[in-house]
Amino acid sequence: MPDRRTPLYDTHVRLGAQMIKGGGDYWFPQSYTSAVDEHNNTRANVGMQDLSTMGEVDVKGPGAERLINHLVVNEIRDLFPGQVRYTTMVDEDGGIVDDVTVYKFGEEHFMIVTSSGPRKDSFHWIAEHAVGASAYVNDVSGAIALISVQGPRSQELLRIAVADVDFDNLKFFRFQRGRLDESTFLVSRSGYTGELGYELYVPAEEAAWIWETVQRFGSEFGLLPYGVRAMQSLRIEKAFPLYGPDISREVTPFHLGLDRWIRFDKRNFVGRDALLEQQERGLDQRWVGLILDADKPAANGDAVYNVADLKNFRAKQVTGAEAGQQEDAFAAGSRQIGRVTSSARGHSVGKMLALALVDVSFSWPGAKLVIDTGGRPVLATVTQTPFFDPQGLRMRGKR
Repeated sequence: MPDRRTPLYDTHVRLGAQMIKGGGDYWFPQSYTSAVDEHNNTRANVGMQDLSTMGEVDVKGPGAERLINHLVVNEIRDLFPGQVRYTTMVDEDGGIVDDVTVYKFGEEHFMIVTSSGPRKDSFHWIAEHAVGASAYVNDVSGAIALISVQGPRSQELLRIAVADVDFDNLKFFRFQRGRLDESTFLVSRSGYTGELGYELYVPAEEAAWIWETVQRFGSEFGLLPYGVRAMQSLRIEKAFPLYGPDISREVTPFHLGLDRWIRFDKRNFVGRDALLEQQERGLDQRWVGLILDADKPAANGDAVYNVADLKNFRAKQVTGAEAGQQEDAFAAGSRQIGRVTSSARGHSVGKMLALALVDVSFSWPGAKLVIDTGGRPVLATVTQTPFFDPQGLRMRGKR
């Protein structure tokens, strides 16, 4: 696969970031200093992340609105210019192709922002359906860098750094054109952290300069860049799903609790019949939050069992530094009831967290489950999500 780098790769290296390869075969900053500090600083002050690995698809033409409305489960015909809407695209079987955001510039001009991992596949999915639809689809991801500025002091910072934006009237999931000296770009009030935040869609050729300028302005607001490890713990605290571990064609929006964005009053969209059938049939599994009785996160894919269906016993370590000490061992029961999709320590809530797909009969809050992680049993309790700020006050700038 190609070795992909964002326009900000060299900037991250100069800042001493630990780089790892991730979704879409891009190199991501894993962390710059401490992922814990980066998480906590984003909750307390302001953090900045490079999300240029995400895809941007430009859709124009007299059939643009009709095409997009046919491809997504949400309604977009009532969008007005400057508005953003979150939704999913599903296939004919109801499986999730991608979760996306739709930006409306005008009656015949939209942008669809895709996830990092399926960026190419999502573009091809849109382009294939655009044939004969009087719409022109272009992958403009290479021309755009996406800088995310998140945290309770993000607006204070951007008021000073960015001109031409009416921050007082820029509501959640709205966007305006901003300017930094002679560079113009999109400023969207959106994010993936559960905090008041903004996403800047900037020209790729100017991305490094804009990043460094915002960072310079941000010094008085406690700005710190954060990497993918802090992003994971931030989004898991809010139970935001991620394509790959949580989202795939193996699940429908119903499984992940995303069905509130399905508009069945639309008479025609891809996957509508399959989703109606799923709604009628009911779910076999549901995505739930877990609090773990553990010091380390579970691994993606770890098996989940009913606590009553396990055979537990104690044995002694016979070798190594822990020789003579008791160890936990267990034999799995007859039936696995689920699997972990994501896990991280929730630094803001002080607990080890996980998200998992489990059989619906074990998905009620308070249910006791056991995760087989590395051959050891970890007790887990099903908990209401989101784990952090369940009312969503912080995204609205209230603390």
